[in-house]
Amino acid sequence: MRHYEVTFIVDPVLSGDEVKATAEHIQKELKGFGATILAVDEIGLRQLAYPINKRSSGVYYSIEFGCDVADWLVKFELNMKRNERLLRFLTVKLDKYGVKYNDDKRNGRIGSKKKKEAAAAVPAAEEELVPAPEVLDLDAE
Repeated sequence: MRHYEVTFIVDPVLSGDEVKATAEHIQKELKGFGATILAVDEIGLRQLAYPINKRSSGVYYSIEFGCDVADWLVKFELNMKRNERLLRFLTVKLDKYGVKYNDDKRNGRIGSKKKKEAAAAVPAAEEELVPAPEVLDLDAE
């Protein structure tokens, strides 16, 4: 089975329901072509590096899917180009390292270091909020 990943940017002007409907439409289209959806990652609203269609931000989605035969991929990308709700999209074929990286990321083995450090910093910050006992200086008088 070949593994692919399509990342696309949805127009941020759309309502939340329309954004989710666009992502679900793409998932249904993939399933209609015979692909198996392995993972859907809603990355969320992000700033763009440069303006696209006079927009400075967009809602990012990433869908990982697998299929045996990819002759339908040209039709799928043509449908993505025709979709006016999308600002940009990119479809890539994943090698074994990309598949392992995505699997590790989903299972929390990658990218969780910052989360663990942030969780450890919260109790340390709470300790700093405790007032220190006052020390009386008897020699000052």
